Amino acid sequence: MSFPFKTSLNMSTLFPFKLDVTRQIDVAAEAGYEGIELWVRDIDTYLAAGGSLNNLRQRIEQSGLTFANAIAFWKWVDSDASEREKGFEHAKRELELLAELGCVAAAAPPFGNVASMTLGGIAEQFGKLAAIARSIGVEPYLEFWGRAQKLSRLSEAVYVAMESGVQNAKILLDPFHMYTGGSATGWIGSLSGDSIGIVHVNDYPVEPSRDLIADSHRVFPGEGIAPSANLAKLLHAAGYSGFLSLELFIEDFGSLSALEVAKQGLAKVKSVYSL
Repeated sequence: MSFPFKTSLNMSTLFPFKLDVTRQIDVAAEAGYEGIELWVRDIDTYLAAGGSLNNLRQRIEQSGLTFANAIAFWKWVDSDASEREKGFEHAKRELELLAELGCVAAAAPPFGNVASMTLGGIAEQFGKLAAIARSIGVEPYLEFWGRAQKLSRLSEAVYVAMESGVQNAKILLDPFHMYTGGSATGWIGSLSGDSIGIVHVNDYPVEPSRDLIADSHRVFPGEGIAPSANLAKLLHAAGYSGFLSLELFIEDFGSLSALEVAKQGLAKVKSVYSL
């Protein structure tokens, strides 16, 4: 058995423990992950409490972790032009902050009122976002949400990436969103590894049903019905060797500590996604 990927921890997994961002970094490093996904809102909380970007960057660098991706919410694709303009301004501010922290990339999901947007319109806006992000030094990862009114399927994300005109545009994959949006796992076989920015990993139970399941129902890889073994094979065949980032929204881990949860998650990811 081999594990041809890198491991990352999305800090949503540790939300129940209410850790500040420095402790999140420490837990991920101690558990043995190679990368982290921090939420910008947690970075903002740290800065508001008197923390500095310089000290936080040093903390990340000293941990040995790669700041693989940031979770942010910008209305870059809102159907209202004024909201989009604010969204781009918001994105620019946060991208500059992330660049100072040495962050590699930031997620770009269909946040806001997107119902009346066409896929062509979304592609145009993603092109604008990518130009801004890349000029700052951060790669935007186009993310589709299974419950979004637009950009809910992998096929739509592929179309948007191609039509955007962004060279080597990268897509964020997530089995939960593939499940809720009705994207077939096999579609990953049409991708190249270079077109995948990062992969969020999780699992989901048979109940609640697909139309009722929520983020909080996500479970550790291997504990649900997600076709994780097949996903691992498809990713490897595509040439992807990047980060698999554990992203859960479990609200209560009982008596487990944050470190125990992180270690358990790492073991599950390596076991389930080994070939």
